[in-house]
Amino acid sequence: MEVNDTKKAESEQVNRFWPNHKRRIIAQAIASQIFIGVIAIGAMVFLYPSLPPNAWMLLIGLSAVALIISFLLILSAMRPLKDLSAALVHVAGEQSALTPPNLNDDRYQKNHLRPLLKLIYDIATSQTDSTHKIKGQDSSLDIPAQLNHTSTGVIMLDSNKQIIFANKSAPISIDAKAYKSLDLIFDVDPSINDWIAERGQHDIHAEKVWRRVANKLTGEPDRRLFDVYASYEKGSEAETIVTLFDRTSEYQPEDDDLDFIAFAAHELRGPITVIRGYLDTLNDELAAITDPDQKELFQRLMVSANRLSGYVSNILNASRFDRRHLKIHIGEQTVADIYSTISDDMQMRAAAQQRLLSVSFPDSLPTVAADLNSISEVFANLIDNAIKYSNDGGSIEVSAATNGDFVEVSVTDHGIGMPANVIANLFHKFYRSHRSRETVAGTGIGLYISKAIVESNGGKISVKSVEGHGSTFTLSLPIYATVADKLAKTGANNDVFLERSSSGWIKNHGAFRG
Repeated sequence: MEVNDTKKAESEQVNRFWPNHKRRIIAQAIASQIFIGVIAIGAMVFLYPSLPPNAWMLLIGLSAVALIISFLLILSAMRPLKDLSAALVHVAGEQSALTPPNLNDDRYQKNHLRPLLKLIYDIATSQTDSTHKIKGQDSSLDIPAQLNHTSTGVIMLDSNKQIIFANKSAPISIDAKAYKSLDLIFDVDPSINDWIAERGQHDIHAEKVWRRVANKLTGEPDRRLFDVYASYEKGSEAETIVTLFDRTSEYQPEDDDLDFIAFAAHELRGPITVIRGYLDTLNDELAAITDPDQKELFQRLMVSANRLSGYVSNILNASRFDRRHLKIHIGEQTVADIYSTISDDMQMRAAAQQRLLSVSFPDSLPTVAADLNSISEVFANLIDNAIKYSNDGGSIEVSAATNGDFVEVSVTDHGIGMPANVIANLFHKFYRSHRSRETVAGTGIGLYISKAIVESNGGKISVKSVEGHGSTFTLSLPIYATVADKLAKTGANNDVFLERSSSGWIKNHGAFRG
């Protein structure tokens, strides 16, 4: 306990150095400037007692300007010391509010600080003990053999992303040429190899966690589910260490539940379709004799029936996607035509919830490659969410614009918004924040399946949100002309989008080779 308190005190002292030193230097500089100014003014009073008031005002103004200039020069001169302090605290592994300097910043090349910063990072990296020697023992410990006794998977990769070590519990596959690959399915972005590639360009040290990552598709034998932790240290012999904790016992029951729910949903689809049909018929036939309150009642019934039908579709599609059975037919579509299939239903839902739905698509938008039915379901999911999470009388805007080889469709609301910790998990299966579980009904798979559908159509989906101010969901769809040749080779199905490639298409299965 005493050792921990001592370390905590030392850590606090390290973090207090820079702010204390900065305040002390600034205080000394200001005090010295004030002292010099007082001496100068005293000398002027003694030598020129009859100096006019305007001259005194000018003298005081110049003194103030000199004080400000000195203050700015001191801050600029202290900047390298701040950067060195941040680098030292970073390589020591201490928590700090200071951002570690990035060696790629041109500023360090101009002020000749880059070699010194690089030296600090290199010294820190060289401290790694690769002998596996245990302090106080004469013999070395065979760490690889010991790691084979744990159920936790451990994988090490070098700077070329090649696997240099993997224990028995790690999900590794080896092909006919003895290449090792990490046998995991990453259905969320970034995949682990994309993340490592980005770290090599920007970071010295970084960590990342992926939860609920499977090694096989749902329904396949010996399927396992992991929480994956990656630690990256630039320049180390094992530059990336991946630790995998087997959470199959916790996550598999939820997948089993989804199987049962999907079976039930399949049986419910028929009766729900009949109910919707009867409601539409009754609404049309009784339109002439129903009063406004009765018409509103019919409207609410139809909205609820349509929403129930949407839940059933989400559950069935989630089950298909988990098994990679979500096959769709890609065709040339306009965004306006896709939306038109759900337009009446969306306007009805918005009106029933006292929301204003505004939809605007430029006539100049190019056609997109998309499956009409599945993408219209995504539109409905996103707009329905915007309606549910908006405030009474709030507005929802649906718009579209071209961005490179894609058309981006955005759904914006001005409702409750989301904090950052919610956004990080938003597209995970079954995820619902504590607040949404209490206030809004739902299954927790709408956004999961929306992401699956969009990616199966060759696009991407993202969200920006400010808590208390609303959210904007954006999905991108490839412009048809950019993928027409690829689609022609596959018979217009989505197989071309379900393979990992370096060209930006859907990345469903991440694999390292070594």
